[in-house]
Amino acid sequence: MSNRLLTHLRHVDLAVPDYDKQLDFYAGVWGLTKVAEDSGISFLAAEGSPEQYVVRLREADEKRLDLVSYGAGSPADVDTFAEQLLSQGVQLVSQPGKLDTPGGGYGFRFFDVDGRTIEVSADVEARQHRRVEEKESIPVRLSHVVLNSPDLNRTREWYERHLGFRLSDTLGSPHMGEVMHFMRISNQHHSMAIAKGPHTSLHHVSFEMRGLDEYMRGSGRVMRAGFRKLWGPGRHLAGDNTFTYFLDPHGNTVEYTTELEELDEDTWHPHVYDFSEPEVSDQWGTANPMNELIVKESFNDVDRGVFVAPPV
Repeated sequence: MSNRLLTHLRHVDLAVPDYDKQLDFYAGVWGLTKVAEDSGISFLAAEGSPEQYVVRLREADEKRLDLVSYGAGSPADVDTFAEQLLSQGVQLVSQPGKLDTPGGGYGFRFFDVDGRTIEVSADVEARQHRRVEEKESIPVRLSHVVLNSPDLNRTREWYERHLGFRLSDTLGSPHMGEVMHFMRISNQHHSMAIAKGPHTSLHHVSFEMRGLDEYMRGSGRVMRAGFRKLWGPGRHLAGDNTFTYFLDPHGNTVEYTTELEELDEDTWHPHVYDFSEPEVSDQWGTANPMNELIVKESFNDVDRGVFVAPPV
């Protein structure tokens, strides 16, 4: 695609077997705000974000990643995007049309190369949001999503070719080769990353905090509440952002972050970082060491809900 039609990450939709516990977690200790609920579906907003919601929870028998949603600049861009995907052989889930989710808008859905459902929308009504205040340790907005793929470079190339993502940086090692690609649709270092995993699944969802103090206060609150901390607090080299990773009540990894790098896209050249060097994973040296257990947790359960899409 010659022109970038996507603008930003809107929301991530999760199916969860333990709905009440998950809702208590995300709308409680994690700091999101429930803005709508209807028969086993909840919509959760971040107070500092104009997005109607950043997480949707749906009660289901098996956990899965229901949807990843991105914004487009206009309904005309949505139509252009759908036409381009169809011409490139990408399978659509729905045709462009009116959306009936909070905020409405105009959009459509399709399958990515790994069978995930992706949504693109425009003209969604902005939510009345507010400035998150000093020492208020709740998410300002959704930062990024990381997806596991058994074929790392096939997935990267698909997102570059069909969705206009660009590569920012890569993690690898002499023994394991490439293990993660950081991908962008703006000057934000990454809105998505693709991780090498044994199966298709969600790696983690990341939420932006107001600043370092709020990031640390939020991390401490979740730790004191007794939820399992996987890794952090620390600061990555790729993206230069802070990180603390936790498990939600059903084993999805969620992250608090802040200060994600903004790039000069005209001059930026991707790096390949050796993550076996400690300062690459954590510049500060404050996080617990990365180990096989953390990696295994990030693989998550097999997402059995994905559609097996043909390679395109």
